[in-house]
Amino acid sequence: MLDIASLTRQVRRNCTLSDARFAGHYSVCGLVMRLRDLYKWEHSLDPYEEHAASQVLDWIGRKETLWETLQESDFDDLVIDGQRIDPFDTETVNRLIEPLHLFYGAGYAHSLKPSFLLATIDRKSVVNGHPVVFLSKEMARDLLTLPALTQDDTIVVRQSAAKLYVWDRMLYLNQSGRPFFRFALLACGIAEKDVGSLRHCLPSVTQVLHDTFLYHEIGELSDRCFNRQIWRDIIAALPHTPTELLVRTVKDILADTGPHGTLHHIRKNQQTAALGFYAAFLDGLGKKLFPEIRATVAGFMTDGDWQAVAAMISSVHQKAETMAHTIIDLYGNGTRDHDSLWVNETLNRLYIEPLTA
Repeated sequence: MLDIASLTRQVRRNCTLSDARFAGHYSVCGLVMRLRDLYKWEHSLDPYEEHAASQVLDWIGRKETLWETLQESDFDDLVIDGQRIDPFDTETVNRLIEPLHLFYGAGYAHSLKPSFLLATIDRKSVVNGHPVVFLSKEMARDLLTLPALTQDDTIVVRQSAAKLYVWDRMLYLNQSGRPFFRFALLACGIAEKDVGSLRHCLPSVTQVLHDTFLYHEIGELSDRCFNRQIWRDIIAALPHTPTELLVRTVKDILADTGPHGTLHHIRKNQQTAALGFYAAFLDGLGKKLFPEIRATVAGFMTDGDWQAVAAMISSVHQKAETMAHTIIDLYGNGTRDHDSLWVNETLNRLYIEPLTA
């Protein structure tokens, strides 16, 4: 009989090791936000629940003290029914634990941070030919609050993490995104008097964004423009650089504007609220590199012209495709010359510096 408690402890230890090693890669604000989510998960709080600041700070202090003792530790193999398994061998682990309706996740996220997950399976489905696993209770997780991911060609939707993710996006929404957010809330049927209550809005927003998360992953799996192996090579060669942010943004936009991605799904089904939320939560390089997305949605809020949205999706996809080809070509040139620094500087000068001019 598989010892679930033992497996949970093992996965949690690797989660803690990953956090200990990579906490320094976040900005102070970024780390605090992730710690807040981790605290709420550890204490089984709803996204909108808050404990006293002193209590949270004491917990953070203990967490950081623990991290200091683990900086040089290696990830542990998982021992399941006496079998020792590499912690990144997800196929073997999931084959062993699937009869207990459990799911194990392991891989590399932003800046090549190792990420681990153990959760119960709520249900399984197939969407557009892709297997999808919907998770419920998360028994082990790290700092990353990802609403969805792809592992071994299976889309994984983290339903509890999605609620935390949506809450954070709403709570820290920048000023420029608020008109789109308000428009989307009204399209959800939320009364004007309730628009200001984020807690009241959370269930509706999370439900609408369910397809956004799902079809983003479908778009990524379907994308043939940005070769997945080349993309991974670039990330591995240039972690923690502007180029990593750039290539992740371009790949995300390619997925969302592709024929099987989020924005095509929204347009095809005329999901007004989802379109508003997409524009509201578009930030960072995505907002700056592709300003036509918000500009088109701003027009849509007045005229409801889905044809203009379709034209924008096609135009943005072509733009992102051109950028992807340029990035791949420059990376190829830099690889031949063994000069990744040149690649980073060239892409920074070509795409990022003009945004601050």
